[in-house]
Amino acid sequence: MKIQKIETFCNLHVGFVRVTAEDGAQGWGQVSPYNADITSQVLHRQVAPWSLGQGGQDLEALVDRIAEREHKFPCAYLYRAIGGLDTALWDLRGKREGRSVCELLGGTPGRLRAYASSMKRDITPQDEARRMLRLRDAHGFDAFKFRVGAECGHDVDEWPGRTEDIVPAMRRALGDAAALLVDGNSGFSPARAIEVGRLLEDQGIEHFEEPCPYWELEQTQQVREALTLDVTGGEQDCYLPMWKHMIDTHTVDIVQPDVCYVGGLARTLRVAAMAARAGLPCTPHSANLSMVTVFTMHLLRAIPNAGKYLEYSIEGADYYPWQEGLFVHAPYEVRDGHVTVPDEPGWGVEIDPAWLARSRYQVSERAA
Repeated sequence: MKIQKIETFCNLHVGFVRVTAEDGAQGWGQVSPYNADITSQVLHRQVAPWSLGQGGQDLEALVDRIAEREHKFPCAYLYRAIGGLDTALWDLRGKREGRSVCELLGGTPGRLRAYASSMKRDITPQDEARRMLRLRDAHGFDAFKFRVGAECGHDVDEWPGRTEDIVPAMRRALGDAAALLVDGNSGFSPARAIEVGRLLEDQGIEHFEEPCPYWELEQTQQVREALTLDVTGGEQDCYLPMWKHMIDTHTVDIVQPDVCYVGGLARTLRVAAMAARAGLPCTPHSANLSMVTVFTMHLLRAIPNAGKYLEYSIEGADYYPWQEGLFVHAPYEVRDGHVTVPDEPGWGVEIDPAWLARSRYQVSERAA
């Protein structure tokens, strides 16, 4: 199966990828969201030249070869682009074999528990609690993640006292039975993160994500060693030696690779396998309702060290208007706090033709 053609359909936020093999078989994937137009250009400029005419069966070898050919660019954009090729090839293989990607990985389609993941900080504790309660009542969520501190905040809160207010407010509103998680988004120094962590422990919070600047692994490790709750992280990281160091030093209790950021499913599987060998669970980052959530659903139903939840973004058109109209049928409906991994071949997703017609199109094709 040699790769004949790579097409991208993108806007500023989302970039879908269609790969066609020489026999006409096709698969759909996605480059990483956010500045997807730039990532799509990287795909055509720096990924396609090393992919066209190559076989797609040994995906790990192909991905490594691209990275080696572009070794002067060990950067996020390259891996965000490689992920578009990788995920399309998984879909192509699944459709060729008549199996879901989950089944290709040795898993079984079925239900996954999801946590309602808030992206907002410009929201009062009372309003955040109210919308979580509405989601609980409408969709059956029993796990919820909210934000503390400020993004890369240097110990300055979104507004004074918000962290100290929202943590107990969420526990009071949602009750003792709810699983509560928080995200610091690189907002704290180790000393402040430990102080906040004590508050989280007092309120039964079970997951403290990215408490310190994510690139300062020793700071996060210091926080993990001081606290009893799970300290988690890794969503931004795309460099596998960094992942190895993070896992070898037990910087975090739970690893959170993002399939689109890290460079596709094959590379995410390597991170998950490293974590499994170290006895660490994997709860990937999937903070929007593009195909990254679908990729993560298939992954979690297959890996042996899957974490307890799927991250499910609760932000709609008011926050992420670009999520609207991507698919013919939404592939991740929540019922009783669970989503269901589809059993159709490949990813089990159909992209809306109307969205594709409005997108920017580009193609790289193997010469005849």
